Amino acid sequence: MADNKPKLLIVEDDEGLQAQLKWAYDDFDVVIAGDRASAIAALRSEAPSVVTLDLGLPPDPDGTTEGFAVLDEIMALKPDTKVIVASGHGARESALTAIERGAYDFYQKPVDIDQLGLIVRRAFNLFAIEAENRKLAAQAGEGNRVLGQMITAAPEMVKVARTIERVANTNVSVMLLGASGTGKELLARGLHDASDRRDGTFVAINCAAIPENLLESELFGHEKGAFTGAVKTTEGKIEQADGGTLFLDEVGDIPLPLQVKLLRFIQERTIERIGGRKHIPVDTRIVCATHQDLEKMIGEGAFREDLFYRLAEVVIKVPSLAERPGDATLLAKAFLKRFADEMNPSVTGFAPDALAAIDGWPWPGNVRELENRVKRAVIMADGKLVHAEDLDLGTAAEEEGDVLNLKSAREQADRKVIRHALARSEGNISSTAKMLGISRPTLYDLLKQYDLQT
Repeated sequence: MADNKPKLLIVEDDEGLQAQLKWAYDDFDVVIAGDRASAIAALRSEAPSVVTLDLGLPPDPDGTTEGFAVLDEIMALKPDTKVIVASGHGARESALTAIERGAYDFYQKPVDIDQLGLIVRRAFNLFAIEAENRKLAAQAGEGNRVLGQMITAAPEMVKVARTIERVANTNVSVMLLGASGTGKELLARGLHDASDRRDGTFVAINCAAIPENLLESELFGHEKGAFTGAVKTTEGKIEQADGGTLFLDEVGDIPLPLQVKLLRFIQERTIERIGGRKHIPVDTRIVCATHQDLEKMIGEGAFREDLFYRLAEVVIKVPSLAERPGDATLLAKAFLKRFADEMNPSVTGFAPDALAAIDGWPWPGNVRELENRVKRAVIMADGKLVHAEDLDLGTAAEEEGDVLNLKSAREQADRKVIRHALARSEGNISSTAKMLGISRPTLYDLLKQYDLQT
């Protein structure tokens, strides 16, 4: 049945040759198109793995402009497609141009059915291998996974993860410092899962999201009748995390009177519920996070210095997404897969203009902003690929560091471009080298020179 056959799109305006090719390739599910409009329509509806493309299409049957326009659209809409270009017009020059624009191979007319058939079958085999590699990569997780869940290829973030892994099985308190949306809660969960407390409960509370008059009850719990509306005894978050980990997000927003009570718990490892007299022993590890400058707050009298040193036995600075070259692309692909599965299964990836927009955006809202943008784009996308306009990013120039040394600036630029290319190609060295316009040995030398991970 045709449904079980690999799908081959033949773009050819000669009706005689159309029939000949369709007959010759009976073991494929052949779709015929005679011009650019029908070719692109077939590409969208049939999603062929391999395309044979005659460059001489109407309204320019004696030239190559229309054929190259088709090739460009195929590469933009479905860049994984293997396109085999055939032409009798300036064969060598056309071949080089076609390969530069993304074609898989080139064949000069007049067509030899058997030889072209070998090229087509090789193309199908390569497409199948690459598809399987993408499937395995998706199962393993886009890019590198650290701490079980976090996706990153940036050395800055890998270093953070390795630090967390080293302190996970100790009892030291950990403070995560970083801007909002950088994944501090995910890191805290990773720490918990890597520790010997992993079988206990991980409890998270955002101290900035709870009104000051309710925060004490949320943390320490209350006894029945302790205040109006306290109709039953309720455990607080600290008690709920007994044997596990308590994550205090935005710890800088805890009011001073409650800071005293939290300090007492850390020192004595017992709590008193509101309205209670009983001292309850609790074995809870505290991990906290903030985007605020706590040392400045200490100087202003807004945060207790003794509490700071109790909470910050190990301080880990979490880099922003802009400080993690290549990670925006890796994360965007992971988000797209998740949201497409949930809301729009027809979306399969990003168009080149979308990837360029993701690379060029400074992401002031960090990973949270990226996640929201990709979610919106998956919903808004009309076709199989998300385009730049679906992300609604506008225009923004990336802010570079104030590097005046020419050698340092060049090295910084090289690192950035190589990381972006590695991210786009999902770590494939051959694809990365082709994208960068260099040989594989040159790329290996650069990776070694700049100590970049693949």
